[in-house]
Amino acid sequence: MSPAWQAAPARLDDGVRVYAIGDVHGMAGRLATLHGMIVQDLAARPVARAVVVHLGDYVDKAGDPAAVLDLVAGFRPASATVVTLMGNHEAMMRDALAGDRAAADDWLWCGGRATLASYGAAAEAGPAAWAAAIPAAHQALLRDGLALSHREGPYLFVHAGIRPGVALQAQTAEDLLTIRGPFLHHEAPHPAVIVHGHTARLAPEIRQNRINLDTAAHCGGVLTCGVLEGDRIGFLTA
Repeated sequence: MSPAWQAAPARLDDGVRVYAIGDVHGMAGRLATLHGMIVQDLAARPVARAVVVHLGDYVDKAGDPAAVLDLVAGFRPASATVVTLMGNHEAMMRDALAGDRAAADDWLWCGGRATLASYGAAAEAGPAAWAAAIPAAHQALLRDGLALSHREGPYLFVHAGIRPGVALQAQTAEDLLTIRGPFLHHEAPHPAVIVHGHTARLAPEIRQNRINLDTAAHCGGVLTCGVLEGDRIGFLTA
């Protein structure tokens, strides 16, 4: 089914389409459904260049985070390039597995127990036991396989947002992964239209300077994929 279209805040070049998927937080079944919808849409509406961007926060809070990481790592449709961004929850998990005690405390507090349970690991066992339970491929993905941002024409894809007034190339990882207030309340243009997640809403937000695709999939909302092409945007949901 083709998305219902509305005006987008910027225009991609002709022949380019981007599918951007918001925060998953363990909802493996919904992510698998969205992946299937993307493949179907590409088959029904071929395009010269297609890019799928996962916006981060695959793990924690609910569902089956281990299965989500399998899906993210394994989704390689023949007709699209796949970009997988880091979320703040992946950063916490990575640092916790490396033995950072503060990160481990934060991770458990922010939903890491659900992730450990999906691997059959006990939260009380500690980082060495966690690392033993989590496949090496997943740990390698967390360490080396996740980007902080992706630029596509007039759009910049990041997990949380950017620091207003700071050049894109000077943004810190902390802001890209965790910023909220200064970014969300900024109404003036940025150097690019920012496509992000991180801050849950009941429906996608479309502003002139940003698009928010976190629709609270793990706690009563849906998992949303924004489809950008030309000067329009549509949504696939699961």
